[in-house]
Amino acid sequence: IAYRPGEKFSLRDFHHAVENLPLDGFLPDQHGSVPTGDVSLQNLFSNRAIYSWATDDISKKVIAICFSAQNTEPLRRSLMEASEQCITVEFVMLETETAAFMYDDVSENSSSFIHRISDLENCVVRRYSPETQVLHGLVKRWLEELKDDKEEMMQAVLVFRAPIIKSVNQVTCSIYPSANQIIDGFPYCQVCRCHGLPIDDVTTNKAKWLCPTTSRQLAASDVTDSAVKIGDQTVLFLSTSGGGSNMRRASTSISFDVIERTDLASLNEGVIMGKSHVVVPSSNDEVALTDESLDQNTQIFYGLCETLFKLDQGLVCSSACNTETMKIGTLACYYLLQPSEKGPMLLRRLAGSEEILPLPDVSRPRNYTVSMDAKNSIETSLSKV
Repeated sequence: IAYRPGEKFSLRDFHHAVENLPLDGFLPDQHGSVPTGDVSLQNLFSNRAIYSWATDDISKKVIAICFSAQNTEPLRRSLMEASEQCITVEFVMLETETAAFMYDDVSENSSSFIHRISDLENCVVRRYSPETQVLHGLVKRWLEELKDDKEEMMQAVLVFRAPIIKSVNQVTCSIYPSANQIIDGFPYCQVCRCHGLPIDDVTTNKAKWLCPTTSRQLAASDVTDSAVKIGDQTVLFLSTSGGGSNMRRASTSISFDVIERTDLASLNEGVIMGKSHVVVPSSNDEVALTDESLDQNTQIFYGLCETLFKLDQGLVCSSACNTETMKIGTLACYYLLQPSEKGPMLLRRLAGSEEILPLPDVSRPRNYTVSMDAKNSIETSLSKV
């Protein structure tokens, strides 16, 4: 509801819309009460709220994050009405061991609530632990649902020359992208900081729109290009991306800031992106150094390389330069410097947190084990590869 992508999804516009979302911008009028920024789901599912937003041909989804649920019968009736309006609802129930231990009724309420709405096709209930990584994964999954350019899963077949088990010589697999490369970063915004605020409240004359923050008069183009209407009255002044990205070409010398060491044995290859670069110590033809400084630089480089190789570790670095475009962007790029025993190092770009895609919702069954005969047959087959 807060943001609906058009033909091309913009991650920066999505962030900006959510960050500037007013607490009371989408709530029904609360007559005779002090607005608190909270609204019950029963009030949300009404003609004054979500039913009147946008048109019927636009799919709508509500995500409710809660610790427990009570008074389920009125809520169930509201959810049934929402189903008739083709509105899907995802309940995210955050459960902690501490809460379950201290308050027995929390777990009972959750189980009772799930049982009461289990037959509703438009509702889904998911239980999660409120850990940072878990919540990050949820946000990424919701972000994928908003994107209109989501890559479809691909199918692959691994074909071996010799049979692996009995006469079987192939394995079928599903392939998912692990990262979505963001090359140009976020383009800067050129309009004023009144985004996300209703402008109806400060504008009585529709021919003269005013900014709620600066009170400056807005041009007709500002309203036409940078406003979105929600329902009948609420108008939100959103950001525009005019002017392009504020990026400049990188110089011949790029600075990489060393952040930390990392064990290469536990490296996830799925977060490595783009082309790799070979790194060698500079020569006298490339930089103006004295013979003594050049010799010292070479010793440090190979000493660092050998030490990291012995530790089986690499260096994580950050830089404002994106080596894919060789431009200085608004987002920091991260790199891994991998050593070799006696030769050069390898510079590989790491995906940032915004670029890493959520893992597919599949996992190995807990009680699934591979038989010893199958293991022996696979080992014999691999020894011939």
